[in-house]
Amino acid sequence: MSAPIAAADALITGALITGALGSAEPPPAPDARLVLVAGPELAGATGLAAALRERLPGCTVVEERVEEAIAGTVPAAVVFAVSAVAPLTESDCRLVDAAAADTDLVVGVVTKIDTHRGWREVLAADRELLARHDDRYRSVPWVGAAAAPDLGDPILDELVALLERRLADPDTLRRNRLRGWEVRLQRAVDAGEREVTGHRRRVAALHRDRAAELRRHRLARTEQAIALRGRLQQARVRLAHLARNRTTAMRAELAEDAAGIRRRTRDRFAAHTRDRVGAVIAAVDAAVNDELDRLAAALGLSAPPPAGPPIPPELPGPPLRSRRLEARLTMVLGAGFGLGMALMVTRLVAGLAPGMTTAGVAAGALLGLASTGWLVGVRGLLHDRAVLDRWLSDVAARLRSAVEERVASRVLAAETALAGQLAHREESER
Repeated sequence: MSAPIAAADALITGALITGALGSAEPPPAPDARLVLVAGPELAGATGLAAALRERLPGCTVVEERVEEAIAGTVPAAVVFAVSAVAPLTESDCRLVDAAAADTDLVVGVVTKIDTHRGWREVLAADRELLARHDDRYRSVPWVGAAAAPDLGDPILDELVALLERRLADPDTLRRNRLRGWEVRLQRAVDAGEREVTGHRRRVAALHRDRAAELRRHRLARTEQAIALRGRLQQARVRLAHLARNRTTAMRAELAEDAAGIRRRTRDRFAAHTRDRVGAVIAAVDAAVNDELDRLAAALGLSAPPPAGPPIPPELPGPPLRSRRLEARLTMVLGAGFGLGMALMVTRLVAGLAPGMTTAGVAAGALLGLASTGWLVGVRGLLHDRAVLDRWLSDVAARLRSAVEERVASRVLAAETALAGQLAHREESER
């Protein structure tokens, strides 16, 4: 290894390069006598390469098309030939990049200057275009040449002198080596950046997936909570309607019983009413249990824990208290009615059979007493029926309030229990 190459390698390896840069392989050593001639089609690169072989016998001049023969080596100089017909194009600039990837010494040559008088304008335009393409080409020297003119000798002196001077300079080899290192390190940096970019994209994709999963989870949780709340509201409406219907039906049945009550069954009516109230409460509670069990099964949850036995509402007895003043008034009215009946019967008997006046008086007295007793009894029974009917209205109101409160409390407790199960299931599914 020559001294310039060793100095360049020492400069690079002595720097603090870690990570991906430290893993970059060193570039191949440049060949100090190898000259590569490249250029687009019809630019005269082949003729220029042949002419340079004659003028530079100490160098190996190759053309880009036969570069495969020297694969693995780096030229000391790249001569880029372009025609004086027209300025460079973007594809020509990319061709320079490929040919001089590991070489710092690049010489631009405008060929066929013997037939194109405006070659100097083309050369100036090429210099500007190539410098605009990449800053590294701002210091590229440009010369005109004619490798195989139609008349006269080849015009190569300026190009040959430039190549001989630059190839003899030891700094050229060092700069080429540094250019090779720059390319390798830039490739390592680009690979690291691509890896980091790919990692960031994967992380961003994971974040997006996680956010989408969280949104889906929150949406599912919200939908389940809405479904649970909606079903509970529907169950509450149905159960409240059932409770009202049961209460109304019981009130109608007991009112019919109270309308036909007799003195013998009057005292047992309150106990019968309390039994019916207990039966209605038990039926509503059983309906609540069935409704909540079906709701939990529809949502895939366990049935809520059973509630305690329902407590019947306090029902005071019917106010069938003593009615002394009213009874006295009724007896007075009954006595008057009975006296009138007795006088009527007595006069009727006396008029029909004057000899049976005494018997008519006795019969009228008995009929009057019987009428008085019947009137007093009927009036008391009708009063008791009216009292019981009003009492049944109070019982129905108390029962309706109790069963509606029972339904609301049971549904609220079920909502708490089922919501807890739902939250626990969601946590276990995460």
